[in-house]
Amino acid sequence: MLFWILVAVLTAGVGAVLLYPLLRTAKAADGGRAGEAAVYRDQLRELDRDLTGGLITPEEAAYARAEIGRRLLAVSTAQPVAGKPARASTYRLTQAFIILLLPAIGLCLYLTVGNPGLPSQPLSARVKNPGNDMAVLVAQAERHLAEHPDDGKGWDILAPIYFKSMRVGDAELAYRNAIRLLGPTPERLGGLAETLIAASDGVVTADARQALQQSLSLEPNNPRAEFYLALALEQDGKQADAKNAFVALAKASPAGAPWLPLVNEHIAKNGGTPEIAAANPDAPGNPSADEVATADTMNSGDRQQMIRGMVDSLDAKLRQNPDNFEGWMRLIRSYAVLNDKDRAADALKRGLSAFPADGGQGQQLLALGKELGVATEETQR
Repeated sequence: MLFWILVAVLTAGVGAVLLYPLLRTAKAADGGRAGEAAVYRDQLRELDRDLTGGLITPEEAAYARAEIGRRLLAVSTAQPVAGKPARASTYRLTQAFIILLLPAIGLCLYLTVGNPGLPSQPLSARVKNPGNDMAVLVAQAERHLAEHPDDGKGWDILAPIYFKSMRVGDAELAYRNAIRLLGPTPERLGGLAETLIAASDGVVTADARQALQQSLSLEPNNPRAEFYLALALEQDGKQADAKNAFVALAKASPAGAPWLPLVNEHIAKNGGTPEIAAANPDAPGNPSADEVATADTMNSGDRQQMIRGMVDSLDAKLRQNPDNFEGWMRLIRSYAVLNDKDRAADALKRGLSAFPADGGQGQQLLALGKELGVATEETQR
């Protein structure tokens, strides 16, 4: 009941604030007309005094009296009648809207959209029971770390959350505290390096390189660290060294590794030929072990031609048997790595015909297309 009393009081207050200018305008207009009529009457009396004193001629007095009388008559006809303000009807519709319709519309909207029966929940209660509210969980963790700054596990949990939220300054501090309190690990060092790279707009800085090299010393063949160190060579203009580093990463990567398409793009960018990753020979369209060994002995042009032939062969097999999801994923990647965007888009379109976009596999095809920059009608939605 108290809630509705407050609502009624607030509504009445708002209505009064809105009505006040209208009522004031009407009163001001009426007062202004009364004052104007009094001025004209004074002018008539002054005119009679001037005529008696001989300051003006009778003809001039008659002309002036007629003009003043006309203005006085015009003002007098607009005066209030029977104690009612003039032109009150002009504001009647607006006043009715403010007094009746506006509160009624607001009440209907609240009853439709709002929830008057919902019990109040103070901030302290929301903090104690955050549920799935990530912002409250982060605030809770921050308050805990403010009271216990030596809790390394807290910093370790909070650091990746900061990074995903692009709070790179807070993420760097959290990673450094976690490393200081819990010790370095490949995951913490890699997270710190990625945070430093994000803070420098994608540039692999000296501090990031140091963290990546330390990560590699703890876990050799760490693909994330190897990729960023190769990227650092590329950014330094050392194309040959960068190409060799990316090629070594591609050769050491397992078949179907999610980073392989990006690695192959950098190999091509630095003047190399995309690597053929080892794969399951039983899967349709994959190269056999003999084909991989033969490709290693070829020159760049012959190898590129062989890769193109293998991709075309996979394309032909998928036209005959489109129910091969892994084949479509591999074909789209292959065309993207070969920088044949038109065929990649066509392959994506045909793959979506076999695996519609409203299904799980179709969604994976769409995600791959967006990742590789392959545009279709579905990816542009």
